[in-house]
Amino acid sequence: MKKLNLRLLRLMNHSKGQSIAIISVIVVGLLIYTAMSMAAINLENTVNYYYKANHFADIYVQVVKIPEKAIEKINGKFGITLAQGRIVNDVPLKIKDGKERVYVRTISIPDNDFLLNDLYLVDGSPIINKSKDAYVIEQFAKARNIQVGDTIKPQILGKEYHLKVKGIVASPEYIYLMENEQSLLPQPEKFGVLYISDQLARQSFGFGSSYNEIVLKSKNENHLEQIKEKLEKELDPYGVKRIIIKDDQLSNRMLSEEIKQLKNTSKTIPVLFLGVASVILAVMISRMVRNDRVSIGLLKALGYSNIQIISHYTKYSLIIGVLGAIIGTSVGMFFSKLLTNMYIQFYNIPMLKATFHIKYILLAVLLSSIFCVISGLYGSMKILKIFPASAMRPEPPSSGKRIFLEKISFFWKKISFSWKIVLRNILRSKKRFIFITLGLSLSFSMLFLTVYQQNAFFDIFNNHYGEFLRFDYSINFNQPLNQSTIKEFEHIINIEAIEPKSEFPFEIIHGHKKKVVTIIGLKKNTQFYNFINLKDKKTNLPPKGILLSEGLANYLGIKKGEFIEINSFIPYREDVSMEVKGIIKQSLGINAYLSIDTMNKALLDDELATGVLINSKDPIKEKLEDVKNISSLQSLQDLVDTFLDLLALSKASIGIMVIFSGILGFAIIYNTTIMSISERKLEFSSLRVMGFSRKEIYLILLKENFIMTFFGILLGIPIGHLMIRGVEKAFSNELFTLHSKITGSTYMTAIFLTIFFVFLAQLFTLRKIYKLDFLEALKNRIS
Repeated sequence: MKKLNLRLLRLMNHSKGQSIAIISVIVVGLLIYTAMSMAAINLENTVNYYYKANHFADIYVQVVKIPEKAIEKINGKFGITLAQGRIVNDVPLKIKDGKERVYVRTISIPDNDFLLNDLYLVDGSPIINKSKDAYVIEQFAKARNIQVGDTIKPQILGKEYHLKVKGIVASPEYIYLMENEQSLLPQPEKFGVLYISDQLARQSFGFGSSYNEIVLKSKNENHLEQIKEKLEKELDPYGVKRIIIKDDQLSNRMLSEEIKQLKNTSKTIPVLFLGVASVILAVMISRMVRNDRVSIGLLKALGYSNIQIISHYTKYSLIIGVLGAIIGTSVGMFFSKLLTNMYIQFYNIPMLKATFHIKYILLAVLLSSIFCVISGLYGSMKILKIFPASAMRPEPPSSGKRIFLEKISFFWKKISFSWKIVLRNILRSKKRFIFITLGLSLSFSMLFLTVYQQNAFFDIFNNHYGEFLRFDYSINFNQPLNQSTIKEFEHIINIEAIEPKSEFPFEIIHGHKKKVVTIIGLKKNTQFYNFINLKDKKTNLPPKGILLSEGLANYLGIKKGEFIEINSFIPYREDVSMEVKGIIKQSLGINAYLSIDTMNKALLDDELATGVLINSKDPIKEKLEDVKNISSLQSLQDLVDTFLDLLALSKASIGIMVIFSGILGFAIIYNTTIMSISERKLEFSSLRVMGFSRKEIYLILLKENFIMTFFGILLGIPIGHLMIRGVEKAFSNELFTLHSKITGSTYMTAIFLTIFFVFLAQLFTLRKIYKLDFLEALKNRIS
């Protein structure tokens, strides 16, 4: 082995603690990169494979009623390759204890060999008796412990049907099982999907040879918007309620957002970790070169060139980078499998299309090597200024100029000797001070962001279900009924408050942008919705005009006072132009709001309601069990409980991010303290001769680090704010708006965690102080 390589091994052994700390930072960065990148790609590939294998539909058209022959006519038109009709309806399901209302969406299975949104049979056998067999979606079956062979009792148009569960199935249409955009949280124990034969659906719902939904496949997925516009005109006589293209399909949309967020996170966080690791490494190599000044002079005197010696130190840096990359990508691959499996199980995808993506490993190694080689070269450039003759002599001590605080005699006389040492050292090593402060500010800002995300996640739901929505129950009717119907509820249950509501999908158009959303009609002075405008002031529904949620206004690029066009899907209804009277805050979902009188007058027929909102202490679910005309009953408490279950899962991921952020602060403090001890052996030895104990010397270092931590936190606050605004912008979408107030507890928690990790790193350096040979340091200054 070459002598320099042998020296390199000794060098690494001598500084193994510092090397491990830097490698840890690189490992964390590349672990996140590899795990999230590969999980995102595997999840995306799996979903696409699942869609292709089960013929996921490109377009969904909801209509009032359309004959089978009319569906056959659009087959082959506008680039449509296949159109299939089906009957879709939400109905209540009879439950054994009768204390809760559960709803299922019944979907008819067309009598074709080739099915769009084909089902994946998880358990069971094909349907034989078409009038008595049914399939149940897997998420619902698991949540309610429904087995193959059980009997389920849906109530269709008031009649109870006894259906045998012939199979448990998965569907590409309901990977993320949500009832509608208003729910936003899956509640598999409250809402499920039931697949029944085409024959049974036609008979039970009285549709004859007609359907109320069409699913379509097109030649080219890039032309779906154009096909949608043509279908609107073509199918207008059949009462088009809504046309949904693949990108807007709820389940697909939620999955796409998740994959997009995974990819964004995998690109940003690793660069931050590698950047910090490379800065630590550059400073470490620079200090190492300074301490090895005599050795380097000796090597030059023996004939080693500058390039050989620079390569020697760059190799050290490169080895750390490659080691970190190998460990990081290996652990990352392991976590990518866990992460992918977690997603597959969470979304109930019955197949997995995972492949080994070597390009991410090569990219990770290359990225880490580039960062570390640059650090090594930057840190070892001082070698060019070292000459053999001068290097043989001890390095002249650095100048000890007075710091500006010494000129403030009143202050300087009041502080202790140890504090004078601390302040002199900080202010005479400005580069070191700036580096540590910057590093700690990044560590603090990441902790700040992590704590904020935890609070923001909670605030989104708390604001929506605790502040924005004020009702106990939301009941939807099977079909729009006269508002006078709500009086019937007052005879059945003891009601504290009740209001009619009207919810219909409309297409809102502004300029070249358009969006299909649910417009909600409420009483003008409703007590069930708390509308807050962008200036944080309470506002009411205007007598004329419309309120838009912030997410919808941002999507359409519209401001208060401008006009929108409302395109109705109801047959023979003209488009309506309406003024935007206000923009309100809404954390979850996007909607528009009108007074129910304005809505009925401008968009519907007089006195119609699609449901009611109720506040009551009565056991409503039990009392309304046998009431007809109710398609669904949603309790706000059920949604809150579901959210609390999800919150428990999010705490685990937040905890992991706290540990990762803490490793950053730990590595910075540990390395800089070790370097400081190594450089200041002579100073500490002199202090020992003067009577300072090891504990007092340790406290000097502790004070220095906590002063720099203080300034790091101060600098980290604006950086953290910038990160939060960036994350809010990147992660907010049409389904939810990520925005929350930064509270005092967010600051305090982030500050506490930063100080905790700094103190932990300081504890790890305690052993170095106690093992320091002060007498030897006085005799020999060579590292």
